[in-house]
Amino acid sequence: MSKSPYETYDPYGGDACPHTAQTLPYGVYDPDEYPGIPASDGTGWSGRDTYRPAYEAEAYLVPEPPLPLPRQGGTGGACFAETVPDFRGAGAVAGAGSEATVPDFRGAGAVAGAGSEATVPDFPGFGDGGAGAGAGRSGEPARDGGRGARRRKGRGAERPDSAVRRLLPQALVVAFLAGGTTAFVVKDKAVELSVDGRPRTLHTFADDVTELLAEEGVRVGAHDMVAPAPGAALASGDEVAVRYGRPVRLTLDGERREVWTTADTVDGALRELGVRAEGAYLSASRSQGIGRAGLALDVRTERSVTILADGRARTVRTNAATVREAVEEAGITLHGQDTTSVPGAAFPRDGQTVTVLRVTGSREVREEPIPFAVERADDPTIFKGTEVVERPGRPGLRRITYLVRTVNGVRERPRQERAEVVREPRGQLVKVGTKPRPASVSGADGLNWHALAVCESGGRPGAVDPSGTYGGLYQFDTRTWHSLGGSGRPQDASAEEQTFRAKKLYVRRGGSPWPHCGARLRS
Repeated sequence: MSKSPYETYDPYGGDACPHTAQTLPYGVYDPDEYPGIPASDGTGWSGRDTYRPAYEAEAYLVPEPPLPLPRQGGTGGACFAETVPDFRGAGAVAGAGSEATVPDFRGAGAVAGAGSEATVPDFPGFGDGGAGAGAGRSGEPARDGGRGARRRKGRGAERPDSAVRRLLPQALVVAFLAGGTTAFVVKDKAVELSVDGRPRTLHTFADDVTELLAEEGVRVGAHDMVAPAPGAALASGDEVAVRYGRPVRLTLDGERREVWTTADTVDGALRELGVRAEGAYLSASRSQGIGRAGLALDVRTERSVTILADGRARTVRTNAATVREAVEEAGITLHGQDTTSVPGAAFPRDGQTVTVLRVTGSREVREEPIPFAVERADDPTIFKGTEVVERPGRPGLRRITYLVRTVNGVRERPRQERAEVVREPRGQLVKVGTKPRPASVSGADGLNWHALAVCESGGRPGAVDPSGTYGGLYQFDTRTWHSLGGSGRPQDASAEEQTFRAKKLYVRRGGSPWPHCGARLRS
């Protein structure tokens, strides 16, 4: 049985052939099931109304793909299909063939005229073209069992020399077509193209991978994988694989980034990206497919975290998203104001130590004074160097609430929580003298006032006796001081003003105001 690489087989082509080209189904071709077409001249081959090619009843395997064969013309000429390398079991035909076109026609009928090997190489049993019955090889009978003899009834006998002259130009044409067939077969390549894991075998004339992909309409981008690389030469039997890139919006242990992968499943993408998935949390199943549009994937790998709480350390393996979740996985419960050394919403890192802080808190309320402001105003009725408090100031009152925390048994510094003003402060008004002082007091300038001051107060202007009644250089009481024109307290006035007021007192009362030290005035 012969196997042709093409579906369409027209062994006779042209107007002179007794039937048109037939497209044979894929599989085994039984010529008995596919009748031919009567000859155009109406004579036919066997004298019956309906005819078929006189092939032997041998099955003929015709694989894909279909390819129409060129026709050879000429009345009474031979019909050959140049692309059929091995055709066995042919019946009797009118004319003769060329070995360059049909290298192995076995089982054919008698050839008209002298069908010698020199004229028709390796055509055993080829059919006749006229009344004379010849053999395909010298002395070899036809294999059709007399089928060729029946067909000789329709035409007269031909002379051998005329048959040779008629076949010579056809043989030249057949030889030319045979050369084209050889080039055709050499350029054709059978390759396997796999796109995203879906392979298919195809025939192509492309010289390299780039031409093949363009021919098949496969577009690739910067993130796609092609093996062999684009531009690589192609040969028959090669395998070309294309894997499309897919974007993955990956959040790995709290860090977001976009990566590309040629894997079509989550598990394949993790392996390709080198992500350790054992014990990890995945937002999508490992078997989930990844389309060309990509997907968002959250991965939290397993980490070791140590939790210190209540004087005890606990180490856990966790893929928790927050520190608070890791603490809960360690079997530790937070109460009230309890917190952690790392913010609870933070992502726990591998090898991290987190301390649980047991917090108890209370509030304290304190009242604090608010200082008053002092306002000063010039007064021309008061001697220079003298200040008189016209309106005493009054401090305000502020109430402050403090938060006092105890962390793991240690009291922290109070932290102010809120404050409110209970009473506003009142400012103090002070009058400042601008009146020039008199140079002297008549009748008292020649006395020893320095000796009196040393005796009364040790020469200190701000001195005050133990009872608080007398003050200043000369130990005035407040009532006497005011009667002399002074303001405020005597100890607050300047030394010059105190001496001036003392001289005025001496003019009024002599040395009696200073019973123990008055005698010093005349020393």
